[in-house]
Amino acid sequence: MADNRSLVPAERIERSILLIRGEKVMLDSDLAELYGVETKVLVQAVGRNKARFPEDFMFRLTKEEFDRLRSQFVTSNNPGRGGRRYPPYAFTEQGVSMLSSVLRSQRAVQVNIEIMRAFVRLREMLASNRDLARRLDEIEERYDEQFKAVFDAIRQLMVPPTQPRRRLGFRPRDES
Repeated sequence: MADNRSLVPAERIERSILLIRGEKVMLDSDLAELYGVETKVLVQAVGRNKARFPEDFMFRLTKEEFDRLRSQFVTSNNPGRGGRRYPPYAFTEQGVSMLSSVLRSQRAVQVNIEIMRAFVRLREMLASNRDLARRLDEIEERYDEQFKAVFDAIRQLMVPPTQPRRRLGFRPRDES
């Protein structure tokens, strides 16, 4: 059963999960903040345990990806004025999980549990949306068939009759 007392609000964690290169990832600076350590400390711990973080667990953003990301968040840190000198590392779900073996504090373990739960919630939400999209497609196909029948009936009503009809209603005598 989940503990209702969390160290970090779930919304804060969910806002930190980004989609980069088609992967759901968290940046080293966001993780460091959540774990309560400096980014430099987190990166050094990872560097000492490089074998635990293959490319599918962690990758460094390219300069272009980092610039694009920075422009989305409208950050104004310039290099040399407190900004980052190197692009950040991005950790996949497996990489975040591996961090718990590198950062051994009690807070790191608890925050890691909360992050894993956030990834699971995100995965469930995406699966639910895929299911909803599939069901909408099925409904659309079914209704297209029904509306096709309605449109065919309307088109038949729009076709002029082949035999001229006798005029109904009052006619003066000279029009026979």
